[in-house]
Amino acid sequence: QVRFVESGGGLVQPGGSLRLSCATSGFNFSSHAMAWYRQPPENERASRESVAVISSTGGSTSYADSVKDRFTIARDNAKNTVSLQMYNLKPEDTAVYYCNAASREVKVTGGYVQLWGQGARVTVSS
Repeated sequence: QVRFVESGGGLVQPGGSLRLSCATSGFNFSSHAMAWYRQPPENERASRESVAVISSTGGSTSYADSVKDRFTIARDNAKNTVSLQMYNLKPEDTAVYYCNAASREVKVTGGYVQLWGQGARVTVSS
């Protein structure tokens, strides 16, 4: 069963830091590029924006312009986890953060699965 379990969200003041973690299971984690996405709170109709992507080996990363030089994505293929370290947080970073495959679907025996975890809510406010 494919699962994404995000943790580490919370309330932080502007300029503060947070580290999000995502535990995954049910698929071959090390064969998938992974990403962190975010969605404005209280707006489930808004699309999830990709903010950081990491290759399957961890050797390559990319970031949305809005978070470049402030966020760092990392992965541990031995533990099937992906993290997002966030520095110098701004009010506009307030969102629910999700991890998922960079393609938004994971390959499993017999096909592909598209699903999302519960997300980690990040609120940046003074």
